[in-house]
Amino acid sequence: MMFAVSDAQFGLVYNVLSFSFASMAATTLFLWMRIPAVKDCYATALIISGEVTFIAAYHYLRIFNSWVDAYEYKPNTSGEVENPVLTGVPFNDAYRYMDWLLTVPLLLIEIVFVMKLSDEETKKKATTLGVASGLMICNGYPGELIVEGNLSVRWFFWAFSLCPFTYVVYELLVGMSASTNAESDPVVKSLIQRSQYWTVISWLTYPVVYTFPMLGLHGANAITAIQVGYCVSDIISKCGVGIVIYCVTDAKSKSGKEGALLPQ
Repeated sequence: MMFAVSDAQFGLVYNVLSFSFASMAATTLFLWMRIPAVKDCYATALIISGEVTFIAAYHYLRIFNSWVDAYEYKPNTSGEVENPVLTGVPFNDAYRYMDWLLTVPLLLIEIVFVMKLSDEETKKKATTLGVASGLMICNGYPGELIVEGNLSVRWFFWAFSLCPFTYVVYELLVGMSASTNAESDPVVKSLIQRSQYWTVISWLTYPVVYTFPMLGLHGANAITAIQVGYCVSDIISKCGVGIVIYCVTDAKSKSGKEGALLPQ
């Protein structure tokens, strides 16, 4: 549904989307340029981390363009700033869910790849977490389309998507705790735990943003709050976690080099 927005609301979403695109693009550039600095066995995690922000940057550019196309300012000679008007071109927020469908599984896989797991365990965890996160995204999208009217449908899909969401959170905090505790280097262990906690905390913001229309926000206010809220969540969960993953790979690479220099 399209709603008329004020100049302030249009400008806020415009600037936040622009900032999000710049953040994703800059993080991608940094992560990929640092690949030669880590050991080959950890390069895959860094490559995937850069792919997450690269895909997100592309979709944020599409979301930004769609937002701009949905509204326009009419020429005026009064000298006062007027509110934009709808152009009739629908705002395509589905780009965001297409982004999540690709990046959320990759985000979890990059965490799995820096943990001390066997090849079989890595494959199993990456597959189960990837499937669960995909289901979470698919379950939530139908409810996202409803921002007014019968919001019980939105509540249903919110609760439905929380089922795989809860499983993913459990795996990050409990299911992989043994692997995290197996890290001998306390710095590496701390960084991995930070990536897990950071991911969980940032992910907890998504269900909250999803409930904005159910908590009393309507029309343009709901759309503005949702767009800004998801942008903030994405920056934390993708750029923030991506930098933490780099710190883990960097610390593990340095630890390996120091171990190799010790006398045998």
